[in-house]
Amino acid sequence: MHSLANPEYWEQRYQEKSDRWDIKQAAPPFATLLQSTTAPSPGRIAVLGCGRGYDALLFAAHKFEVIGFDFAESAITEAIALAETTQSSAKFLQRNIFDLPAEYENYFDYVLEHTCFCAIDPAQRLAYVQLTKSILKPQGQLIGLFFTHNRPGGPPFGMTPEEIRHYFQTDFQILSLIPVTNSIPERQGEEHLGRFTVVKN
Repeated sequence: MHSLANPEYWEQRYQEKSDRWDIKQAAPPFATLLQSTTAPSPGRIAVLGCGRGYDALLFAAHKFEVIGFDFAESAITEAIALAETTQSSAKFLQRNIFDLPAEYENYFDYVLEHTCFCAIDPAQRLAYVQLTKSILKPQGQLIGLFFTHNRPGGPPFGMTPEEIRHYFQTDFQILSLIPVTNSIPERQGEEHLGRFTVVKN
């Protein structure tokens, strides 16, 4: 059994180009959000499991202070190169996301989620919620594009909107969780965009 918590597993996927989660662009729903009247105001944002950095670069272009995190070395190397090529302000660091609370407690205004929550072992989902809560400032917001497919197995591991609410509702106020209409074709009807505000005890 491969270990999803093992950087080598994901590193191999990047090197083999068997990284079907990589859509070679920022997710269209994020672009739509940033151009909408309900767009989040620029602030400090963490992109978890950032891959090659397309979503991070998009938010940086909209004046956000961006740090992307991934533990696959190839992904971070390529993201840094892409940022340099495009003269983006986005920064990228090789990290295990579950180590971030020790380094970035109460640090970010936003956390961006896209293909990370569905990639981790489902047994780690509550730990993911806690790490996200930890690195956000009070009133910080999670902006998540969740993969709500119902196919067996994974990664990516699917989940229902009800399951997403179940995981997050204790520590976050769920502002919205709505089906996405402009997914890439192969994910049409299988994504929900959520905006959750953290509740600090």
